[in-house]
Amino acid sequence: MIKTLDGQEIESGTGQILPDTAAEKKTILIVDDVEMNRAILCATFEDDYNIMQASNGAEALDIIRSHCGELSAVLLDVVMPVLDGFGVLEEMNAMGLKKKLPVFLITAESSQDVLAKGYKMGVMDIINKPITPFFLDHRIGNVIELNDVKNRQDVMLKAQAQEIQELNRSILETLATAIEFRDCESGEHVIRMSAVTLMILKAVNRYYPEYGVPEEELQPIADAAILHDVGKIAIPDNILNKPGRLTAEEFGIMKTHTLRGCELLNSVPKMRQNPIYDYAYDICRHHHERWDGRGYPDGLKGDEITIWSQVVAMADVYDALVSERVYKKAFSHEVAVQMILDGECGQFNPVILDCLRNVEKDVAEAYKHV
Repeated sequence: MIKTLDGQEIESGTGQILPDTAAEKKTILIVDDVEMNRAILCATFEDDYNIMQASNGAEALDIIRSHCGELSAVLLDVVMPVLDGFGVLEEMNAMGLKKKLPVFLITAESSQDVLAKGYKMGVMDIINKPITPFFLDHRIGNVIELNDVKNRQDVMLKAQAQEIQELNRSILETLATAIEFRDCESGEHVIRMSAVTLMILKAVNRYYPEYGVPEEELQPIADAAILHDVGKIAIPDNILNKPGRLTAEEFGIMKTHTLRGCELLNSVPKMRQNPIYDYAYDICRHHHERWDGRGYPDGLKGDEITIWSQVVAMADVYDALVSERVYKKAFSHEVAVQMILDGECGQFNPVILDCLRNVEKDVAEAYKHV
């Protein structure tokens, strides 16, 4: 149970905010097993803050888990029954709160080991008992205000980054769609390609983590996949849209779109500064490489080809199979997948084939909505 200053008891983990009439105040959590210490701290802060209380670390964690978004700071004793202050810090760090929720250790312990351990575990400051209310109020108040400013800035920066990412993607789709129109495509090809790429990459991460694609890089790679055929802008129309089989000379010209795409990326001002540049360049150049070394332009083999270029290559082949072209009818999803698995469209990494098997139903469903 957790006791409030007026003696009311509430269940552990539910918290208690005092006073009720100050809903706009920031909230702090006071954790101490000595009721007198909690009373002193409450008296120090109750005019400016809403107060939650806990008498041990376990109760404190219940409150933190259920009221984390409401808390502006935690005033934490070290020596407590059930779970001590360091145990609380360990759990908070595991919850990812080390840099989000300021923690102040309030303790009579003064050994260097205790102080060093507290700071190492991420506490904002260590307040020694006996407490001096005036100084404590100002020290903690300043930190809370600074942390609130930082949190607001983080939210703004995250929103701005999202807007920039969406704008970048929109520009990429516009450019790639313009190129697809030359190839007698509707422009949906690049959107489908990106979606399938993301699905298979997520499966790679899930089933083959040794390939080590960071989770935060998956969407940028999928965005970069949009530009895989950007080099086709340099291919003559009579070759790009030829309804029949290309001659060896024509196919040689068609294959240059991989290199011309890289040249185009390098010609765009500040493109190298774009977070997706390295992925886009690699995908443009290598999305026609093959696992058995029979691809182009560099004849890479096996894992000489980056995992993302391997995935884009498969996504490109799948989309080509299920799409109607001037030289072919569209295959069904089931037939297209089986053709890829049977090696009728070139050899692919067995890992990528296994991932396709795992997500093929999701891929089929996604194509219904694109």
